[in-house]
This record gives sequence, C-alpha cells and structure tokens, in this order.
Amino acid sequence: MRILFTFIGGRGHFEPLAPIARAAVAAGHTVAFACPELQRPAVEAAGFAAFAVAPFRDPPARKPLVPVDVEREERLVREVLLGSAARDRLPATLALCERWRPDVLVCDEVDAGSMAAAELHGVPYATVIENASGTLIRPELVADATDAWRAAHGLPPGPGHALLLSPFPPSLRDPPADAVSIRPVFEPGGASGWPAGAVFFTLGTVFNLEAGDLFTRVVTGLRSLDVPVIVAVGNEIEPAELGPQPAHVRVERYVPLVAVLPRCAAVVSHGGSGLVAGTLAHGLPSVLIPMGADQPGNAARCEALGVSRVLDVIEATPAEVHEAATAVLTEPSYREAAERVRDEIDELPGPDHAIALLITLST
Repeated sequence: MRILFTFIGGRGHFEPLAPIARAAVAAGHTVAFACPELQRPAVEAAGFAAFAVAPFRDPPARKPLVPVDVEREERLVREVLLGSAARDRLPATLALCERWRPDVLVCDEVDAGSMAAAELHGVPYATVIENASGTLIRPELVADATDAWRAAHGLPPGPGHALLLSPFPPSLRDPPADAVSIRPVFEPGGASGWPAGAVFFTLGTVFNLEAGDLFTRVVTGLRSLDVPVIVAVGNEIEPAELGPQPAHVRVERYVPLVAVLPRCAAVVSHGGSGLVAGTLAHGLPSVLIPMGADQPGNAARCEALGVSRVLDVIEATPAEVHEAATAVLTEPSYREAAERVRDEIDELPGPDHAIALLITLST
C-alpha cells in the first residue's frame, strides 16, 4: 500500500502523523509526506521521504507578544488555513497524487486542500485530529470556510473522509461519533542525561518567536524552585538572551520531548496540542500559559480535568509562575488527575490499529 501523509502547518501538525507513518513503514508499506518546505528537513530527519507543496507560513520571524484573541485565531483558521492556503495547496497536492499514485491519503485535521485533492484524484483519505480539545476546529467553522470553494471544484460539502483518527484520550477531547481513538505515541529517545524530577519549560517551535518578555518572566519564576529546571527556547533564539542562570537551570535551543518528559515532574508550556498530549501520556501535571491557536481551549480543558494551573500570558508575574509551579509539584491532586488520564491513554489501541483500518480503505 502506498500512503501519502499530508500536513499544512508546523511541527505540531507533523507529530500526530509520525507514529502512524512509522507503523506503516514497519508493516512494509510505502510512505511519503507532503508538507511545507520549511518542515521538509524535520520530516526527512525522521526518516521519511518528503515532498514540498504550497507553504502555509513565511520563514520564522520575531513578533511582539499580544493578548489571547480567540476571534483572531478563528479568522486565521477560516480565512487562511481552511481558505487561501487550502485553495493554494489543492492543485499542488493533486499534481503530487497524479505523479506519486497513492492508494490512500492521511491528512492532518486542517489540511482541507489535500483532502479535496484526494477526492478529485479518486482515492480515500483519513483525517487525523490535531486539536486536543476540539474547541478551535469545529464542524461549523470548517463548513463556513470550505463549502464554497469545494463547490467550485464540483465537490460536495466536506469533510469526505472515510476514516477519522483521534490521537487523544476521550476525556481530553470528546471524539466525534465517527472517530476512532488511538494512543499518542512518542518515539523512543534513548538515554537522555537530563536531570530527574525537573520542571520543563517550552513555548514550542512557533509561538516561541512571539513571546516578548514571557521567557524572562517564566524563567525568573521557575529558577527559585528547589528542583532542576530545563528550558527550551527554540532554534531561532540564543539561550544567552535570558542572561546568566543558576546551576540548576539549563537553557537550550532544542530539547527532544521523548528524552526529557520521562525525566520530568511537571511541565510549563503554552498548551499546544502535541505537548499537552505528551505531558499527559507521561502522567505529568502542568502550568499552561496559552498564547493563541488551539491553546486557550486546551488550557481550559486541562484546568477542568484538574491536571493544570492556567495563567494569563500578559498578566502572569514571576511570583505567580512560581506559585503555580509549586502547586502542581506539591499538591497530589494534580499528579493524580494527570495519572488517571495517562492510564486512559495507555488503554487506547496503538498506531498498528490505524494501519489495519487504512488497509480496509484501500481494498
């Protein structure tokens, strides 16, 4: 079976697809990715063939920190991700399908252009949910953004997937009735050398460049903790920008989640879907400081589950960061709640189950 995996955004859109792709390769299937040019090196470094198709983002650049604005994020999804970017992506993915001849596509949740390309090419496709809480990518928003341009290509209202996969536990995101929940898998990271019992702080690989003084405020609050602190600022930021740090605070550009999460006691982050899933898969409590995209909904859901404290991205002070981190480290209820979600995740079928379902689509 030839499987074309497609995603339109950044690394957070790639990571939910990677375990399924790896399981497909292990089962003897032929796999390739269609992705933005900026993400091709990461896909190839993970061991997959990659084709660059229409990009979604400009190259990374520093931007000012702004307050959370849910309406702004929904406009971005509607007008760009599911609108102009999807329309640009459709012909490029369709041409790739005609050249590479996949038996099935596996698309990330917002890659509507590639979904339409699959329909026009006449092959089935599966959709992999990448929004952990389901609060941003809603059916009515998708319909509003895509129905008109789909109709212009002779396609019915979407989506038209034959299979919907949710790599999140149902307690975190109540899956749609037609979704199949699978276990989020994080590839083995080997020996890490990271200190045990640490607090890990990251703002991901996109929002780290929109953080303003947030890194400084959070690190100032965390370095007074009596535990090791590991900070990942991203490849585009120089760690020295945060100034001298005490011996128990380690600032790096990039820290592999698979290496550091098994060593952690808690995580402080912006609440991106992949990081939330990884944090909970390891039974870890967290402090979430949502900045945009799906993060406000993810943070609200994690707070309701009792696994996280949530702070405001503009108003949070170092003292509030310290207090919230201390709470999730010392109050048993946070870890107990996170471990309940971890146990739920462990009971879900793995990526092999997704491959078995994909095989039925191509026959």
